Amino acid sequence: MATRHLLNAPTPWSAVWWHAASAAALLLIWHVASALTDARLLPPPAVVFSVLVAGIRDGELLWHVGITLARVAASFTLAMLVGVPIGIAMGRSRSLDRFFDSWLVLFLNIPALVTIVLCYVWFGLIEAAAIAAVAVNKIPNVIVTLREGARTLNKDHLEMAQVFRLGRAKTLRHVILPELLPFIVAASRSGLALIWKIVLVVELLGRSNGVGFQIHLFFQFFDVASILAYTIAFVGVIQFIELAILQPLERRANRWRR
Repeated sequence: MATRHLLNAPTPWSAVWWHAASAAALLLIWHVASALTDARLLPPPAVVFSVLVAGIRDGELLWHVGITLARVAASFTLAMLVGVPIGIAMGRSRSLDRFFDSWLVLFLNIPALVTIVLCYVWFGLIEAAAIAAVAVNKIPNVIVTLREGARTLNKDHLEMAQVFRLGRAKTLRHVILPELLPFIVAASRSGLALIWKIVLVVELLGRSNGVGFQIHLFFQFFDVASILAYTIAFVGVIQFIELAILQPLERRANRWRR
């Protein structure tokens, strides 16, 4: 029976084949839809990929993608540095949680567009305002995730740390953070998916470069092919980060639970 299970187990090549077949089916549907509609509204894949290649060759697309990626990285880092310790503190302290819970609910329900507009009005159309607006939108989500993780910490491990008198710093480093690593990774994955979308809105409203600014520019000229090309390029970068960094980190974070 175990042998039969091993024979039926998916191989890496079968996974690659399924992904390739899925991508081919999507491209086929896209091509057919483009043929049945106005090509100006939905350009075929060949046209979009030619625009993508041209943008990569002249360097303009890569430059704007790099600018947007830098804003994503800065906002993500700021959100995690602020949200992680606050989430842990609220998860470990009932009084802090009760006092700040209503604040957390308030910030969770403020629309991202409102935060962006207010930051630009208060601080001006500067880079710091753009990054702050994105980070403020993400920090509450990080806090919620880490708060739930801190509530589930193993009490036996914490008591053992007290018995051996590890101290707060060593307890945090050797006990709390290793157990919270899966929650930190989960906050990172969801945060990356949220942040890059908000960054595009920030760039559209108040920046003079980046993918969001370019998409706004192409929208004014009804250049759908360029809009799709820039979208595919940036989604490809984010997908690479997900597959090459976040997923391996998640597997490593959950390895101790097996």
